[in-house]
Amino acid sequence: MYTDKVMDHFTNPRNVGEIKEANGVGEVGNAKCGDIMRIYLQVEDDIIKDVRFKTFGCGAAIATSSMVTELVKGKNLDEALQISNQAVADALGGLPPAKMHCSNLAADALHEAIKDYIRKKEGK
Repeated sequence: MYTDKVMDHFTNPRNVGEIKEANGVGEVGNAKCGDIMRIYLQVEDDIIKDVRFKTFGCGAAIATSSMVTELVKGKNLDEALQISNQAVADALGGLPPAKMHCSNLAADALHEAIKDYIRKKEGK
């Protein structure tokens, strides 16, 4: 049902936790399945220097959160905004169709964290 990459990121998630002095935080959830993801960013000169996540959800939700952190670390904000939910699933070798709608919210949480960073930077 799950690829080896999904299982690896579920059983050995990368970048778990929070950044106490995060300058961008994004949270999304899916009421249908109960998954909640929070992404923390440390951005310097529009480059993502550090990224962490906390996720409450199924194995696919944890795996997608882990993968999105790996995909964006060291990227500039424009590159990070180009990462879609489908790109995260593809990087994991795919997800079962039943898990795409409720578990792959990781890119959405990332985009919310970037929006939060931009709002804070602009003083809004």
